[in-house]
Amino acid sequence: MNKQVDVVVIGAGAAGMMCAATAAKRGKRVVLIDHASKLAEKIRISGGGRCNFTNLQAGPANFLSDNPHFCKSALSRYTPQDFLALLQRYRVAWHEKHKGQLFCDNSAEDIIHVLKSECDAAKVQWCMPGTVGSVERLPEQGFLIRSSQGELVTESVVIATGGLSIPKIGATDFAHQIARQFQLKMVEPRPALVPLTFDAQSWAPFIPLAGISLEVDIATGDKKQKMQFREDLLFTHRGLSGPAVLQISSFWQPGAAIRINLLPEVDLAEELLAGKNNSKKNLANYLAQYLPARLADGLLQAHGFDGAAKLAEMQDKRLRLLGEKLNRWELIPSGSEGYKKAEVTRGGVDTRELSQQTMMVTKVPGLYFIGEAMDVTGWLGGYNFQWAWASGFAAGSAV
Repeated sequence: MNKQVDVVVIGAGAAGMMCAATAAKRGKRVVLIDHASKLAEKIRISGGGRCNFTNLQAGPANFLSDNPHFCKSALSRYTPQDFLALLQRYRVAWHEKHKGQLFCDNSAEDIIHVLKSECDAAKVQWCMPGTVGSVERLPEQGFLIRSSQGELVTESVVIATGGLSIPKIGATDFAHQIARQFQLKMVEPRPALVPLTFDAQSWAPFIPLAGISLEVDIATGDKKQKMQFREDLLFTHRGLSGPAVLQISSFWQPGAAIRINLLPEVDLAEELLAGKNNSKKNLANYLAQYLPARLADGLLQAHGFDGAAKLAEMQDKRLRLLGEKLNRWELIPSGSEGYKKAEVTRGGVDTRELSQQTMMVTKVPGLYFIGEAMDVTGWLGGYNFQWAWASGFAAGSAV
């Protein structure tokens, strides 16, 4: 494969396929390279195999970046409705789960089929599996790509290889290597949308609660930068997971506390004090009116309360303390489950290096970064796929 083309897209995931198809529809000669033998594995496993492919509420407020205004242009030019129009053309059935989250009725394979079909219809040339050895800037203009299947000379190179999350399905730091090669500023990468862990000794009392799930309010940060979500929390053997923790993990800073309200609709101290006057139940049974019994028992024990104690005989001070422990449980994670369990990578190429209209590196004409490779990270719930579609479309429209 020794030839000249217009565009080489490296990475055949969500953003890469969207970009390649968009560019090829404009008449560009596009080669799409990916090192995997199986196409778009991250799409395939997402959303429990149903792919949470966008969110109806997607907007700039749902994305984290050191340069928060960067994402506005691309998101406004390719919206969730635009992607739904594409799915309608292929008669892909979908449903809204909650909070604007859209999933395939059948399988994530439907999304892969749509994107591959769009590429094939536009005559994108596939190089898969194919590895890229080097990307070299040519003296006049354009780039030389040395790959396992030969050399390519191209006017534009689009890096769509994603972040560091889920290495077992092929994630690498290729995008970061290219950024460093061209001396681009980086925002330090770290795992995001990831379960949080606690040191073994402090978490030991909560290990018996593993598997329990419930809806909570979860928050982190001070008054100026406080983030709060109401989502489901899941206890694990090593710490906390579930949508609530995945959401807050993107905002949590190492060493900082997270605050959890296990009963967001109940002022527990008030309920306990009222119950003291008219209930003959013990503490564990009374609390089981509001929480799963196993969770009530476990939390009482972990926080040093005797579940067998009669509610009517307890001091008001102790009941207020229990209410505080469960309505405002404050704890400091020791870390996270890391990239192996992180759904996305926060950080990456500093977006101040890129054009917000085209995703091109301003000081290296013809070099583009899209998707997760850059410092734009969506909330849990389909937002990161919407960024893949929007940034891929922006670059594909410009190359």
